[in-house]
Amino acid sequence: MLNSPEWLLLIPALAFAGWRWRSLGMQRPRRFLCLLGIVALLVEPRIASRRGGMDLWVLLDRSASTEDLVDRNEAEWRTLLERARPSRRDTLHVLDYAAEVLPAEAGGVTSLYGNRRGQTRTALALSHVLAAQEAGRPARVLVFTDGYATEPLRESAAKLAAEGLALDYRLIQPPVADDVRIASLELPSRVQLGESFVLRLAVVGTGNRTVPLNLRRDGQAAGNSTVTLREGRGSVEIVDHLGQPGAHRYEAEILPEHDSHPGNNRASRWVEVVGGPRVLLVTRFPDDPLAEAFRAQGLTVEVVTDPQAADEGRLTGARAVVIHNVPAFDLRPEFLRAFDFFVREQGGGFLMVGGKHAFGSGGYFQSAIDPLLPVSMELKNDHRKLVVAMAIALDRSGSMAAAVPGPAGQQITKMDMAAAGSATAVELLGPSDFVSVHAVDSEPYAIVPMGPVGNRKADMVGRIRRIRSMGGGIFIYKALEAAWQDLQGMEVGTRHIILFADAADSEEPGDYRQLLPQITKAGGTVSVIGMGTRKDKDAALLEEIARLGNGRIQFTDQAAEIPQLFAQETMTVARKSFIEEPIATQATGNWAELSPQPIDWLGEVDGYNLSYARPEATVSLASKDEYVAPLVATMRRGIGRAAAVTFPLGGEFSGRARQWPGYADFTKTLSRWLAGGEIPAGLGLAQRLDGNRLTIDLHYSTEAWTQRLAISPPRLKLSIGAERPQGLEVPWQRLAPGHFSAAVELEENASVRGVVQAGDYAFPFGPINVGVSAEWAFDPERLQELRVVAAQSGGRELLDLSQAWLRPPVRQVLDLRLPLVILILLAVLADALATRMGLEPRLATGLAWARTLRRGVAVIARSKHARWPRMLPRKPRPQVAPVAAADQPPDLSQPPLPADDDARRRRRFDHAKRGK
Repeated sequence: MLNSPEWLLLIPALAFAGWRWRSLGMQRPRRFLCLLGIVALLVEPRIASRRGGMDLWVLLDRSASTEDLVDRNEAEWRTLLERARPSRRDTLHVLDYAAEVLPAEAGGVTSLYGNRRGQTRTALALSHVLAAQEAGRPARVLVFTDGYATEPLRESAAKLAAEGLALDYRLIQPPVADDVRIASLELPSRVQLGESFVLRLAVVGTGNRTVPLNLRRDGQAAGNSTVTLREGRGSVEIVDHLGQPGAHRYEAEILPEHDSHPGNNRASRWVEVVGGPRVLLVTRFPDDPLAEAFRAQGLTVEVVTDPQAADEGRLTGARAVVIHNVPAFDLRPEFLRAFDFFVREQGGGFLMVGGKHAFGSGGYFQSAIDPLLPVSMELKNDHRKLVVAMAIALDRSGSMAAAVPGPAGQQITKMDMAAAGSATAVELLGPSDFVSVHAVDSEPYAIVPMGPVGNRKADMVGRIRRIRSMGGGIFIYKALEAAWQDLQGMEVGTRHIILFADAADSEEPGDYRQLLPQITKAGGTVSVIGMGTRKDKDAALLEEIARLGNGRIQFTDQAAEIPQLFAQETMTVARKSFIEEPIATQATGNWAELSPQPIDWLGEVDGYNLSYARPEATVSLASKDEYVAPLVATMRRGIGRAAAVTFPLGGEFSGRARQWPGYADFTKTLSRWLAGGEIPAGLGLAQRLDGNRLTIDLHYSTEAWTQRLAISPPRLKLSIGAERPQGLEVPWQRLAPGHFSAAVELEENASVRGVVQAGDYAFPFGPINVGVSAEWAFDPERLQELRVVAAQSGGRELLDLSQAWLRPPVRQVLDLRLPLVILILLAVLADALATRMGLEPRLATGLAWARTLRRGVAVIARSKHARWPRMLPRKPRPQVAPVAAADQPPDLSQPPLPADDDARRRRRFDHAKRGK
């Protein structure tokens, strides 16, 4: 097989050249073979041969839209494919895929993907097969899917054809016949404060019908409407305006009477309201004096008095965020997780102000914002309360055996993280504290009996980490009763119960309303850590238990955060972190790093949160007591800024601070430092969302920004939900001078915030989310695309699995160019060696010797003196005529002369002739 046979035309051309120009020496055998080898190399010869075995790659669609169809039929499909396998040399490979591609042998669908089933990435699965397939070995690909991929397959067709892989497919459910879905939700990504805008919703279904529509804004009802479908299509437009800056989330839901797939009945989008730079103040005080102080400096202040209303959208457009005496358990976990990216990457400012519900006493120890603060809140023995007795009741019901993503992507169970959280709580207790741990399902089981921690901490932690889920459900009343029995007889200063339960599976609360008042009346308290969200069915029960128990309630749907919540709860109970007495202050002289204007500090504060300055922090004011604790500390974090004022600036214990004459100057300087500088003009950012693909375009003035970006190239970072809150860097593509662009695939149900960093400047954007779930779109074009790609690769829709092992017309191709190159090199070296060492004349002399010897033997055989062996038949001797002198045979006693010495040979011949 020749890839380039046109090069064969060189052969007659070379033959003519060798005949026409004999000085080229093409008639020499080695040189002729070299030229012939070069021609053979140009034509690219190959040998095709079949291999013995074949690979069959089976891809199982594990996305949410396939529901449990794969689970029900997988065993039967495997049996049929194994039975139809032609020989043992053929190999069956099975892969699961949804948002990722994993071997089917690694585990079940729940442990593999968890909540990552919102995409059908068929193209990614095909790329995985192409990378893993052995080159030259026959193979086919068989996909079990519903046909509705969430990414394009067009690029896969050429790759499959190039590798000779045929794509077969088996539709595991018929096309949806009676389905109503939201096709699109359109609204502007950015509007001005108070500007009216139009929200457009498109609905696709079957027939003519009217579908109810519910619309929510930031989780609150924004109105109800209907969508009328005519011939399967309908749309509605709603006009709205927003008077509050930040980002706001709209959610639309249709409620059709008959619908085969309700999973595609929801859509959501974010819209940003631009209102200028502002400061976000989260406080419990309706008339917080900080708000007036900031406004007096000309800053726009947004006050949030309901902590549950603070979400990641509030950070959009904010230059700084202030948390004033609000406990961590009152704030949403996703809001706290967003702080790290907001400060370090988006260049925002963050200030925490002291109080009895701030810092360590507010449960911020080991929280998501703990690493941002310029002060640390670790527990020291001399700051503990007198003695603490703590009883921990852990839910070990069947729901705790569910697999969840753990730290570093590990697959663990909820029970593992609950045990790790309890172990963290025990490790934070002192030797004189008391603790007990119960594992509860339908009955409580004492894992660690009530007793002093002492030197038994390692043994206690080991027992706790061995707790496993045993099935059933948790009986809440029995858990509380067993914990209180351990604490009831303890004569200590603090008696506290921590109840860990599943917010979606808490059973048998019993007469908890009678038990909890008994506990609080005796001086005990009860806090609850709920696995789930406030929307789960048993969340209200857990909230009421915490309220009646005079404790705290914390929810999380991220299992990796459970140890942090246990640590925060333990610190709140076990540590004396707020000093409730007047303390003198002392300046350190470091205030000049923030402002050149000197400040007249207040002489005393009414109280403060005990903490310790981090090594890299700048302390401007400290307490004048035995602790020398920081009262005002600042620090740079990434390209952002963080500050801590550990004494109250409003509310209880803030009298001396509010009467301080330098209060206004202090808040003015601090707020200006937190807000950062203005961004120079000449830089613009645009983003657009196409399906699951987010495209970011950066446009800049070549005159103003070329030199700056040459020194510090722009960087694009994205914070994607709870999985990558710290940021993912995305590479740029330079499309033209003054224009960079980047694209990234977004996941379902994940809000994305981003930032473009140019030197010390940051351009934040977002949040952005995929408005309509592509997984539930059931776009007919995707199904048709699968059929086209399969046909182009040589595949087909496979109804009979016994035909899955059909060997494709593909053979292994051996390239002969490498052996030819080696042979050509050897021939060239041989020719060069012969020319260099003069082997060509010697070879000619040897040939002359052979010819002379052959002639002599012939003459002797004809002479009368020849004696032949008897085995030869005797023949009559012919009469030989006298031989003339010229015809005399050569004298064989003399060796022949060299063939190349022509002159000498002619002289000797002439001399003999003259002598005759």
